[in-house]
Amino acid sequence: MGRIVQRGLYFDELTPGAVYEHRPGRTLTEADNVLFTTLTMNTQSLHLDAAWSRTQPFGQPLVNSMLTLSTLVGLSVAQLTQGTIIGQLGLTDIRFPRPVFHGDTLYAETEIVEARPSSSRPGQGVVTMKHTGRNQDGVVVAEATRTCLMWTREAHEQHGAGS
Repeated sequence: MGRIVQRGLYFDELTPGAVYEHRPGRTLTEADNVLFTTLTMNTQSLHLDAAWSRTQPFGQPLVNSMLTLSTLVGLSVAQLTQGTIIGQLGLTDIRFPRPVFHGDTLYAETEIVEARPSSSRPGQGVVTMKHTGRNQDGVVVAEATRTCLMWTREAHEQHGAGS
């Protein structure tokens, strides 16, 4: 039997309008939130001080929105960009319409908005993706538009990195 290597999709496999659902989801815990918040030097009490957070409008600590964003993008990697991305070009239109709390599970889906060949880099393409994150109740908690530079299959194989 041959070997099968897990990878994302190549530029030429991505079709505008396609929507990918990424599973499994990721339950965000208090430990995740405290670790991420302290590693990134974000000393916001809404993420670190449970007693104080209980006195605020949501009545409990909030998951750091940057952790939510990182997890949202990360949930898409294995299915879309693992080993097929050259680089991330940018993130825009980032929104957090509802809070994420300790114990919430984040599920992600990605719509391919645009895919065009690069005008300056043969064998590569620019892909725009809209990521949407929903909690366990299906409520949208995060959205972001991401633009990436992606390999075509042929160019990646010729480059020697496709194996």
